[in-house]
Amino acid sequence: MAGKGGPDRFDDLFAPFGRIVLRPMFGSEGLFRDGLMFGIVHEEKLYFKTSEESRRDFIAEGAGPLFYKFKTAEGILTSYYALPDRLYDDPEELAEWARTAFAVARQSPTAKKKRKVPAPAKKRR
Repeated sequence: MAGKGGPDRFDDLFAPFGRIVLRPMFGSEGLFRDGLMFGIVHEEKLYFKTSEESRRDFIAEGAGPLFYKFKTAEGILTSYYALPDRLYDDPEELAEWARTAFAVARQSPTAKKKRKVPAPAKKRR
């Protein structure tokens, strides 16, 4: 499990992956790299974005989806799965899982939409 602390508390864990940024989100924190969210920290546990294919690896490790409960809502985010506990002690392998999650995030429709550059406006005469 991750330890409580400041925004740099995961620096050592993610060192082989690269610099990450934590941003507060709905009582949790989003894990970002290059402005793209690829994970969530909820109740000091890491959850990575998954695809149908990558989710199989999480399930094979006994990991489950993110369950959240707030004052006014509760639910399950099936696109985010808990990082297997053993990876907290293996930053090199965690980096591989993080790269996969980042690749999944890059392929999401939301990310693709953000990457599109709008055409310049035409001047009217």
